[in-house]
Amino acid sequence: MLGVLKLSFDPAVQFLLSCSVKTPLGGLPTREAIMETHITHIYKRNGQLVKFDQKRVTDAMFRAAASIGGKDVDRARELTDIVVGIMNGQYEKGQYPTVEETQDIIINVLQREGHMRTARAYAAYRQEHSRLRRKRETGEVPDTVPYKLLWEVVNWNVDYGCDTIYHLNEHIRRGTFPILVREAERVYQREIDKLAREIEERLDDVKIVIVAGPSSSGKTTTTIRLGEKLAHKNVEFVTIGLDNYFYDLETHPKDEFGDYDFERPEALDIPLVNEHLAALIEGKEVMMPYYNFKTGKREPENAKPFKLAKNQILIVDSLHGLYEPLTASVPADRIFRMYIEAMCQIKDNNMEFVRWADLRMLRRMVRDSWARAYSPNQTVGHWHYVRRSELQYIVPYLHTADFVFNGSLPYELPVLKRHLWKYMDEIHSTYENEPKRYDASIRARRVHRLLDSITQCDNEECIPEYSLMREYIGGSCYKY
Repeated sequence: MLGVLKLSFDPAVQFLLSCSVKTPLGGLPTREAIMETHITHIYKRNGQLVKFDQKRVTDAMFRAAASIGGKDVDRARELTDIVVGIMNGQYEKGQYPTVEETQDIIINVLQREGHMRTARAYAAYRQEHSRLRRKRETGEVPDTVPYKLLWEVVNWNVDYGCDTIYHLNEHIRRGTFPILVREAERVYQREIDKLAREIEERLDDVKIVIVAGPSSSGKTTTTIRLGEKLAHKNVEFVTIGLDNYFYDLETHPKDEFGDYDFERPEALDIPLVNEHLAALIEGKEVMMPYYNFKTGKREPENAKPFKLAKNQILIVDSLHGLYEPLTASVPADRIFRMYIEAMCQIKDNNMEFVRWADLRMLRRMVRDSWARAYSPNQTVGHWHYVRRSELQYIVPYLHTADFVFNGSLPYELPVLKRHLWKYMDEIHSTYENEPKRYDASIRARRVHRLLDSITQCDNEECIPEYSLMREYIGGSCYKY
């Protein structure tokens, strides 16, 4: 049973309620919510005090509306004004509401304003997240987050003065940025060494090493560096990328914006992958396909014969490497599974951790612009496909990995800004008034705000040519 907060309104709030327009959600946005407020902060569920952002209220209400067919962002902004007005009346200056109290007010406003279906959708979303939190707390949901690794990353960042955007900017200002780059690259190499040792312990059984992880987490460079590290053994490691097994782009259905969803594992020719992997570990020869990312087609004329020798082990670089159907033809004990994620542990100016997915999107925006004929604007618009696929086909399999690797570099945000800042205003404006692409609007706004707070790195000479960072900004000694 949904409980509704009983509210006592001051005259200003009553005026807002009486003047609001009770129209169905269907139109184009024309303005931002501009209600002045003395509410500066809000308590999260974990007790953390963070800055209050009215746009998050708008986002939450519009997403609930969009889930039932709503299209009017402007109406969500009007309702945000009402919510904020009520909060002004309920809390004195210096008092801070909780997330739960704010959500109660949102539901109450939606109901009072005649948006009952949106209120129910919002409440259902809220209850589902509450249920998932309870399951995590009671251990009913597998805990896939490598907390020990995250703690090590946080400690290192604190020790080297790069745990916040402010401190990162200080490295640029003081001229110590090259030192930070050097030390971060040493940490990355130590992780490669550790991973290599674990694989070496299983060389008698393992025939395939899978390097898996979400888009732009650093799989390709890590795969190459791992192969280099293991090369000193009597076993030779041969690297392949499953990206060559993509079906032709034109075979995938287009959405209404002309974009393709090629992020699902089914975008790969899974039967052919299984056929080839099974043949390779038996010592048979296969014709390795070649996929041209610029044309979006597999090129049969460029396929090459490929065979594993007895002393060779296959290293597979794949977005969906942990997805079970992808390697169903190979016995589990013949595979070593490594998962990589850009586990950035840097706090922004609101003292909230930078989102891993945002960091990876920024990386991909840079790389796609020069390597795949895909503009940064298009990457932002496409990213909802990436996230949906990650949450459905990648994250749930993290617990099956034999090794979890941090693919983030603490110095990379100032570098990414240098390559992307010139595009950000256009990207932000492109999606800001597109109700059907509101998800892209939220992401564009968030990364725009993030990059705006960062001091740009104008000299990249200190970044080694073998660095993972070069996979995205160019200038690598490796061929991708």
